[in-house]
Amino acid sequence: MAAAAALVAYGSDSDSEPEPDQAHPDQAHPDSVAHLQPLKSGRTTTLSALNSAPEVAVKEDVETGTHLDPSLKEVNYNPNYETMFAPEFGPVNPFKTQQMSAPRNMLSGYAEPAHVNDFMFEQQRRTFSTFGYALDPSVDSSQVSSSSYIGAVDEAEKKKGLTVFESGPKKEKRKRVKGGDASEIDTFLGPWAKFQDEKDVAKPSEEEQKELDEITAKRQKRGKNEEESPAEEKTILHVKDAYDYQGRSYLHIPQDVGINLRSADTPDKCYLPKKQLHVWTGHTKGVSAIRLFPASGHLLLSCSMDCKIKLWEVYSDRRCLRTFIGHSKAVRDICFNNTGSQFLSAAYDRYLKLWDSETGQCISRFTNRKVPYCVKFNPDEEKQNLFVAGMSDKKIVQFDVRSGEVVQEYDRHLGAVNTITFVDENRRFVSTSDDKSLRVWEWDIPVDFKYIAEPSMHSMPAVTLSPNGKWLACQSMDNQILIFGAQNRFRLNKKKVFKGHMVAGYACQVDFSPDMSYVVSGDADGKLNIWDWKTTKLYHRIKAHEKVCISALWHPHETSKVITCGWDGQIKLWD
Repeated sequence: MAAAAALVAYGSDSDSEPEPDQAHPDQAHPDSVAHLQPLKSGRTTTLSALNSAPEVAVKEDVETGTHLDPSLKEVNYNPNYETMFAPEFGPVNPFKTQQMSAPRNMLSGYAEPAHVNDFMFEQQRRTFSTFGYALDPSVDSSQVSSSSYIGAVDEAEKKKGLTVFESGPKKEKRKRVKGGDASEIDTFLGPWAKFQDEKDVAKPSEEEQKELDEITAKRQKRGKNEEESPAEEKTILHVKDAYDYQGRSYLHIPQDVGINLRSADTPDKCYLPKKQLHVWTGHTKGVSAIRLFPASGHLLLSCSMDCKIKLWEVYSDRRCLRTFIGHSKAVRDICFNNTGSQFLSAAYDRYLKLWDSETGQCISRFTNRKVPYCVKFNPDEEKQNLFVAGMSDKKIVQFDVRSGEVVQEYDRHLGAVNTITFVDENRRFVSTSDDKSLRVWEWDIPVDFKYIAEPSMHSMPAVTLSPNGKWLACQSMDNQILIFGAQNRFRLNKKKVFKGHMVAGYACQVDFSPDMSYVVSGDADGKLNIWDWKTTKLYHRIKAHEKVCISALWHPHETSKVITCGWDGQIKLWD
């Protein structure tokens, strides 16, 4: 009895519960199962069967797992698979538009899907294509009944066919004049007939036409005279005597300059130029090109945008010897013949002129009514009377000095021709153009036998042949100097690419040192850049000019003398 009472007391919820013998059967603990056990005294009592493990209320999980931030690079514990690949928590951002969240699904942006009843859409499409009107698109078509649709059609008919997108009266289609029977070829006009409301252009009367013809003839004549009349040629000698006491002119190669200029040997070892030795000034505008006297290099010829050509001394006093005046516009290119007694000049006044280097006389003029961009004598001794010029009309024109006429045309380029370079013992020449290609020609054969053009290639407006005749250095407009083989295959040497300078847009002339150790070039910043030929490493950079350094020449007999010219009008000697 005592044990039963103790069990009942243990299972009670509070200390204030009555004794088991006094408790009512209906007041038993709800969690317990009531059992009636007979007692000796004949009374019955209620016992509760207790759960030995107390019941624990489990907290409901709000989250399915620990959220990992997608931007985290590392964690300090080992998450399980469900945690690592759990979806992001929280509701979808209602303010984030579909254009922001979803990728573009068409060229013009993102097209959101619209749900339209297929039957209504097709009905409206046919109505619009047949009658020219449809329901207001702002009205939900799925909610439109058949009766309201018929009413809408009636209302649209009252509007005389105007759609919701039109504001004014509907324009009638222009009608053409009927062209007769198709079997009659002469009178049939067909779809080419004029419109009925088209007006004929008024023609001038006979007197007005005569007056117009006179005016146009005068204009053409005036323009022709201006174009045909070349500028008057003259020369200025800047030294007192053109000849020395032995009757020798300045073309005579000096022998008292400390170096043998008559030698055909090149220096064994060349060195980097470090300092500025001399500045030639005299041009009032930018210098376009400079050329050294053939073989010896004791004279320097320069042409400028001030329409003048000047001849300078490279040694002794470094004076300006003679100025050649004869072009009415900027001079673009110059070229000596093999002996240096004559030179050619090409200018924007559309004229090519042949000059005598000693007397300054203009020997002859050549033109084909186009702008010459480059000019070159044929270096072969037997063909010194022939020269070629790259023109603005995509042609390479070959002139004969004796007759003054065009004897050959090489017409295969698709852009203005920028350079002409003779290779392979002067049997061939290479040309580059604005069409971003390089073409190789046999002399006197107007069909190129080699055409080099790649999608990655850029225009190459300056090309130089190496002293050993094996390589062509091409100034590319992607700020690189590319090297092509000049023998047989004319392939690009991918191992020899010279970078590090900025020349895009400028035809900066490249040159080699006589021993093939270095490559030199100017750039758009006015700097002289020097690369090592073997390693293609940029060795040295000198601030040479205030404006573009357009050309750099390494003296063929000197170990470290380089001549540069720029658009600041100056020519400088470096050593």
